[in-house]
Parts: sequence; structure tokens; C-alpha cells
Amino acid sequence: MKRSHILLFLGILSLFSGFGEPACASPFSESFLSTTIVGQTAAAKQIGSNPYITIGMFMVIVLITLGIVIWAAKRTQTTADFYAARGSISGTQNGWAIAGDFMSAASFLGVSGLISLFGFDGFMYAVGAVVAYVTVLLLMAEPCRNAGKYTVGDIVSFRASPKPVRAAIALTTVLLSTFYLTVQMVGAGKLMELLLGIPYRTAIVGVGALMVVYVVFGGMIATTWVQIIKAGLLMFGAILLAFLVAAQSGFDPVRLFTDVTTSRNIQDWVQTGLLKQAVPDPAMNYGQRFLEPGLLNKSFWDQLSLSMAFLLGTAGMPHILMRFFTVPDGKAARKSVIVAMFIIGGFFLLTTLLGLGAAIYVSPQVISSVDRGGNMAILLLAKTLGSQISPMIGDILVAFLCAVAFATILAVVSGLVLAASAAMSHDIYVSIIKGGKAEQREQVRAARITALFVGIMAIVVGILAQRQNVAHLATLAFAMASSGNFPAVVLSLFWRKMNTAGICAALIIGTLTSLALVLVSPNMMYPKAVAATAQKMVTTLEQKQTQGVTLSEKELTTLAKAKQDYEKNKNGTSIMGLDKPLFPLRNPGIVSIPIGFSAAIIFALLFRSKKEEDAFDELYVRQTTGIGVSKVVKL
Repeated sequence: MKRSHILLFLGILSLFSGFGEPACASPFSESFLSTTIVGQTAAAKQIGSNPYITIGMFMVIVLITLGIVIWAAKRTQTTADFYAARGSISGTQNGWAIAGDFMSAASFLGVSGLISLFGFDGFMYAVGAVVAYVTVLLLMAEPCRNAGKYTVGDIVSFRASPKPVRAAIALTTVLLSTFYLTVQMVGAGKLMELLLGIPYRTAIVGVGALMVVYVVFGGMIATTWVQIIKAGLLMFGAILLAFLVAAQSGFDPVRLFTDVTTSRNIQDWVQTGLLKQAVPDPAMNYGQRFLEPGLLNKSFWDQLSLSMAFLLGTAGMPHILMRFFTVPDGKAARKSVIVAMFIIGGFFLLTTLLGLGAAIYVSPQVISSVDRGGNMAILLLAKTLGSQISPMIGDILVAFLCAVAFATILAVVSGLVLAASAAMSHDIYVSIIKGGKAEQREQVRAARITALFVGIMAIVVGILAQRQNVAHLATLAFAMASSGNFPAVVLSLFWRKMNTAGICAALIIGTLTSLALVLVSPNMMYPKAVAATAQKMVTTLEQKQTQGVTLSEKELTTLAKAKQDYEKNKNGTSIMGLDKPLFPLRNPGIVSIPIGFSAAIIFALLFRSKKEEDAFDELYVRQTTGIGVSKVVKL
């Protein structure tokens, strides 16, 4: 790797380290639609889409994607077809697919919701999403395409002992995919339950069944085209709704921000909802405060840790890295990342506009009352602005956006199932159990069976997690990817002395460290902390009463809710039996990432292997030039 590339990467990392955090890491991004939905009847009434139109849109999406599966199934005959679409996807197509893979329901609904509730801090989540792919572009895209074949296990085992390395990377891949998959499945169930009135379990089984069909019969070819179509629909919906928002302010961005700062609803929300000030501060401009940092992420170290995990974790996500095996060469891999960055960047700019529009024209209070995490903000905005034109337009907009959100979930979970399936079938069954000697038909059969198994497992876990707060699982997925997978892959590619011991140490120690720290972090629910916050609000309002001040109706409601929250949580403990976090940060990246790298380096030096060090030259030539990469078969 060129020295200039390394310096550029380090510069970008230091520049953005205080800003880009994943939507999944927020306590309110219960984001991947995984929060406990508050007031579902009220929510359905607020959104109020025509069920016939909404179900019709859903059916159109399902029929189109099933048509793709039928087309892809005829072309999925070999292992290369199933795992990597024969390497025949162009750079532009793969860029759209990567964007479709990344722009999940959390990106579409969750980030806009964070912006509508937290203003500037929500926007910083969008920035992090774009910057994360700089890491992928500079460090991972071309070397991974040239060094691997189907899975991340192919990369890290290139010059290491294959059995222990493939076993370790398969374990982390399945764990990562399961955690991320659970969040998406729970979100899908709650979304369909909320908007269509479909029972949660029925929704989970339906989503799971479609997901299994996509992967088992269509493999990577079907998954890729579903992701491409979904990304196109998502961009179209965002552009359309952004146009309606911009029209409200006469296409004048200055007026839009002025509307934000002068909105009485936003001012009240910042005062009582975010800053918890029962009595307004005369010196505080609460509308302006909405456009300033610190309403959500108040700690510099938390921001830095989240940024590190997101920037490096994206480059360690197996379902993202697998996408580079679908293109014909390293040049196409680089192009696909650049295309994806432009699409994702444009999408998040639109998302920012939508989040601010929702805050102005719907209000944070209404958004929060429908869903505490803000996940319904875009749908409420579409209903509000569309109904100004015609009630039917409002229904059609909401139905379309619901269908697109559903498609995003299907596309993302399909990619995750494919990654987990590939790890189990290719890395475990074919490479370890069969010693790499399985026939093509046997390999494809194993891939389909494991995909079916992972899909069924996802359905079961989704049902079991119905009443659980699974938001921390997305935080955990990024932490594990950045602390285990990323050190293992990047040191395998660029450090001569990296070996089997170092790879296994990074994967096991880095992953377990991040897991342990998340379980004792603020991501967990600490009822006594909730009770303390509620008690503070009760004390403030009761002091006003004792001073002879008559509380407003709104303050009386706040007081009653605070008393209820206190009684409900005063004796509770976290899932680990703790009263308060032992680790202060929401994401352990700032600790677990250095531990993952240190473990890799220490164990690699303690258990050096001259044979594996000598094999670095072959790996370096291959990852740099692409010599040895299999030929492309045109579809």
C-alpha cells in the first residue's frame, strides 16, 4: 500500500473522529425500528394510510423481487454464482448494491428521526455514514477483491493455517450477522405491526420466508439486484419528499433554518424534552440550540469511540466485504465504493432536509408520541405534506414509503443471511470438514441448506426478541467488527509478520472484549438511572407548586408521568444485575479496537511463522496486481 494512501487515511480518520457515529449507537436509535413502539393506536391514526393502497404497494414490491429471484435462480448453478454472482457485477451496479445494502431502514427512518428530535447531533450520524466508506475505499476494496474468493475467511486464511482461522472468522461472522439481523427482523415486525395491523409473529414469519426464498434460490445474483432496485426506490422517495419540504420554504435554505429556530414546538421540545428544564432560561435561544451539537452526544470520548467503531467497523462487516467478490477486478471494486459514497452521501443530505422538515411541519412532540425513537418521522411528514395537496396523495406517499422501508429490510437481511450462510457452508463445511474437496453440486447444496438454517434461526430469534430492546445489538455489531474482524483483515493484508496466532487472537480477544464492554455500558437499560431522572423532574415541579405557582396542563402531565416512571424503575437493575454502567461509553471502540490490534501484534510476535511470513510476498503481489483472480463469466 502506498505511503501516501496510509497518511491520507490517518488524516481523514483524525479529522472526522469526533463526528461520525452510527445511527445504531444512539440510545434513541432504538433506530433500527427496534424500540418499544409507544401508543400504536395513536400512531396508526396519526399516519393513517389507506390499507388497500399500502398493501397494494407491498404486493408490487414482493412480486417484482420474486420475479428477480426466478430470473436469478436459472443463473445460480455453481458456487461462484451463489456466493459472488460469478464476479460479473459491474462497478456501477455494485456501487448501487452497496448503497442498497448500507441504506437500511435505520438509515431511512432512524437517522431522519434522530435529526427531527436532536437536530445537529442527528446530522452528524449521517456524516459518519459517508466517511466510513473512505476507510473501505483506501484500505479494503481492491486488496480484498484480489486476495479473496467468496468470504472474509478466504482473505485471512490466504497465508495462515486455514482450519483455525476459518473457524474463528466463521464464528465472528455468524455472531455479527445474527446481531445485526435480529435488529432488522424486530424492526420489520414492529413496522408491519404498526402500519398494517399484521400481528408481529406473522410479520416476522412473512419477512423471514421471503428472505429465505431470495437467498436459497437466487443467491448473490438475486440479492444484488434486489439491493439495486431498493436503492433506486429509496432515492426516488427521498428526492420526492425533499422536493415537497423545500417547496414549503420557497426553496430557500435560509428560510428553512429560520423556520427551525423560530418554531415554538422545537423551542419547547429542546427546553423540556432534551434539556429537561422545567423553567425556561431567558438567556437561552432554544431554537438555535437545536442546530448546535451536544443535545444527544455530550461526551467527546463517547463521540470519538463511536466514530472509531463506525469508521473501522464498516470495513470489517462481512456482508459489506462480500460485495467486492461480485465484481470482475480491483478497478471495479474501487469504482463501486466511489459510486456508493456518492449515492449514500446524496441520500443523507436529503435525509437531513427531511429530518428538519419533520421537526418543523410535524413537530418533535408528535413524532416522539408516535415512536420514542423518531422512526416514524418521515412517514408522518409524508402524510402531512401529501395531504396538503390531496388526502389521496398523502395516502399514496405513505404507502410508497412504507413499501420502500419494507424493501430495505428485505434487501439488508438477505445480505446478512448470505454472509452467515457463506461462513457456515464455505468456511466450515467445505474448507474444514471436507478439506476443500467438495464437488460444485455439493457446495451449492450446502450453501442453500445453511441459508435455510440461518433464515429459520432469524425468524425464531426475531419472535423471541419481540419485547426486548435490541438497539444495543447494532452497537455491538460495529464494535465487534472494528475490534476483531478489521484488525485481522487489515494486518493480514499489510503486515508481513501477521500469522495464524495473530489472526485468531484479534478475532477472539477483540470480539470478546467488545462484547463484555457493551454488556456493562450505558447501552443497557439501568432502571435506577431512569428513576433518578424522573425524581429530579418531580422535585423541580413540586417546588414550583409549594411556591404557589399553578402548573400548566402540560406540566401536570409531565409531573404525573415522572412519578409513574419513578415508581416503575426505582428498584430495577440491568440485564447484568448492575445499578449503573461499569464502562462509561456507549461504544467500546476506543478501548476494544486497540486491544484487538494489540492482541494480534503480541500473539503474532510470540508465535512467529517463517513460512507464513514468506507467503506475504505472494499475497502482496496478488492484492496489488490481481494476478490469480478467477476469470469473470458474463451473465
